[in-house]
Parts: sequence; C-alpha cells; structure tokens
Amino acid sequence: MSDVSRGSGTGRGFDRDRDEEGRARSARPRDGLGRPLPYGAEGVERQPEGVVRSPGETLVEAQALLDAGRPFHAHEVFEDAWKSGPDEESGLWRALAQLAVGLTHAARGNATGGARLLRRGATGLTAWAEATGRHRPYGIDTATLTTWATALATEVEGSGRPVDAATRAPTLHGQ
Repeated sequence: MSDVSRGSGTGRGFDRDRDEEGRARSARPRDGLGRPLPYGAEGVERQPEGVVRSPGETLVEAQALLDAGRPFHAHEVFEDAWKSGPDEESGLWRALAQLAVGLTHAARGNATGGARLLRRGATGLTAWAEATGRHRPYGIDTATLTTWATALATEVEGSGRPVDAATRAPTLHGQ
C-alpha cells in the first residue's frame, strides 16, 4: 500500500495519508495551534509521538510549548505521559492534556469546545488530586490550575472571542 491512498469515507474523493494498516496518519503540515495546512505549506514542527519522558521532562517540555503559544503540541506531550506513565497517574496527565486542548480551542475561537474541555480538565484534575491526596504532584499546583481553567472557560464563553494562547498559558509549577 502506498503512503497516500484514496479516501472515500467522506465521499469527497480526496487523498488521505494512511499507514500500512490503513489508519489515517494526518501527515499534513500544521500551524502553531495544530490546524491542518494545505500540503506543501510550511507548518510548525510536530511533536514526535510515543516519547517516554520523566514527569519532570514532560512538564518542562509542555511548559515551553505553552509559553510559545502551542497548546496543541503541549497536549501531545501530556498525552505521551498519559499513555506511557503509571496507571495511577493517567488521570493527572489526561486532565492536563484536556486543559491544553481546551486552551487550543479557545485560541482557535471555538468558545463552546474550549470552555467544555477547560472545565472537563479542571474537574478531572480536582478529582484526581482528591482521590490520590496529591495536590502538588511534581510541583504542579492543581488548585491554581483549576482556578485558571474555570476562569478562562467563563471568559471565553462570555466573549466568544479567541484568546492569545501564549499570553493566556498557565504556569504548571506553582510558586
């Protein structure tokens, strides 16, 4: 099978990137917020998938991406931690990934989706911290992140306007 095969799932007859098993690869270039760009356009470098990092490395890399206004890419780093880390921490990394995706949607102008994911991440983070008794895992201030996410969700719902991902990025390590 070639790297690109004819996609017929949408009825539009356009080429879609597929792996050897026929799953979509989504190899199109992406912008800083993870939106697909036309083939041949210059996008931002994508995060490699399936990288196993220590929790500290995960937080450093994700924070750098958040600070650079690339929350979609930070979500991919959190997703790697969620999938490769210990089961008892999956809720932590999943909630952080949801916060990053919520910020992504808020920056793209999707107020409804952004608010929903920010709240889902905040709820997940609070539930995980309460269930484990770990309110500052790896220096992450879960209460401050929950407050940040809830406030941003309310703001984007009320204004309906996109936010600047870099200036609205959270600080993962509390003071």
